[in-house]
Amino acid sequence: MRKQRSPLVRALSPLRDFLHTEAAGGVLLVGASVAALVWANSPWSGSYDSLWSSKASIEIAGHGLSLDLRHWVNDALMAIFFLVVGLEIKREVTGGHLAGRRAAALPIAAAVGGMLIPAGIYLAIAGGTAPKGWGVPMATDIALAVGVMALAGTGVPASLRAFLLGLAVVDDIGAIVVIAVFYSDGVSFSWLGVAGVSLALTLVARRAQLYQMPVYLALGAVMWFALHEAGVHPTLAGVVMGLLTPVVARHQPDLIDVEELADLTSIEHARETMQMAKGSISTVEWLEHHLHPWTSYLIVPLFALANAGIEVSTTSLRHAFESPITWAIFAGLVVGKPVGVLLATRIAFRSGIADRPDDTTTRQFLGAGHAAGIGFTVAIFIAELAFDDPVQIADAKMAILVASVLSGVIAYFVLRQRPKSPTAAPTAAVIAATPSAAE
Repeated sequence: MRKQRSPLVRALSPLRDFLHTEAAGGVLLVGASVAALVWANSPWSGSYDSLWSSKASIEIAGHGLSLDLRHWVNDALMAIFFLVVGLEIKREVTGGHLAGRRAAALPIAAAVGGMLIPAGIYLAIAGGTAPKGWGVPMATDIALAVGVMALAGTGVPASLRAFLLGLAVVDDIGAIVVIAVFYSDGVSFSWLGVAGVSLALTLVARRAQLYQMPVYLALGAVMWFALHEAGVHPTLAGVVMGLLTPVVARHQPDLIDVEELADLTSIEHARETMQMAKGSISTVEWLEHHLHPWTSYLIVPLFALANAGIEVSTTSLRHAFESPITWAIFAGLVVGKPVGVLLATRIAFRSGIADRPDDTTTRQFLGAGHAAGIGFTVAIFIAELAFDDPVQIADAKMAILVASVLSGVIAYFVLRQRPKSPTAAPTAAVIAATPSAAE
């Protein structure tokens, strides 16, 4: 019997695959976080600190870098995570939910409201004690947020999932700007110049239509190292390389976008479909398709394992309970996020800059706001940059963990049941904040 060959071309749906990978990765993220907490509070807790504090060095051409394992994860592996973030931002801006002005207006407004109000709440509570932490409650963990929406079931309309994805992408852009501007200090302009040269060479390679992957890997590695030595957080190199990835069709397509396929009922339509398929997957989508599973299934869970292991004891809980940092972050995520998202969407609807998506209600936007309050990965990431005191870092992580769990639970119960009519009222606290919140 003749052996049947496997197809050379495989189909994918970029948005659906992205959401599926995020939701599945959220399960591993939760598992890694629980494992870190158990490990850090077990009789073997000393091995947890010893492992992530152990040093690893690398030296190339006389230039060496020595970091502990936690910083290799946070600075190096998370650069790949931010590369995927940059790719997703590029895809959404060029052909996704942020491509048009009116399409982008609603998630942009919601994300801005969901960043400003939590930051304001933080500063109102802990601004006099630890003002640098204001960026922590601004973050949204898209993997866990999408996971909560998936658990809520089919009652969540597709338009609301797309809204949350757009909000999270804009939120990521805000986090990137905050990290670059406010959490980079002691900048070395000579090394920053090296990073600038790497950026310029990347732009030249793009303009020359040089698409060999090793070239960009080398330029990205140089940019990462230069930013690290310059005092700018090196994960920004991943974002930059993601944003610079060309939105051009793969010259040798091995994937096609099923959402781009046309009718096959005639020879003409079949021929049209073949031509569309050849150019339906861009380099951005191709890279994201291959890298996203690695970040969701390995890098982000590894980050959680390295950073979520905090001591949970009577002493630590009492200190966290008495710390303004804890309450500022907690209030920012649990209260500030949903109020900010709901207020911003209301303003966008009332001003006419955005249209309400079909089949959505005020209650569902409130649920999406609570889902956005799951800060976790990026919130912990910013907390590591914002605080130098290990006690403050522990208080911040405690607040992030508790607030993220509570936000997820609230989002699930708000979203799992569709209200009987679009006029269903939100919670009393949000009604007080938005006098005319119900449509």
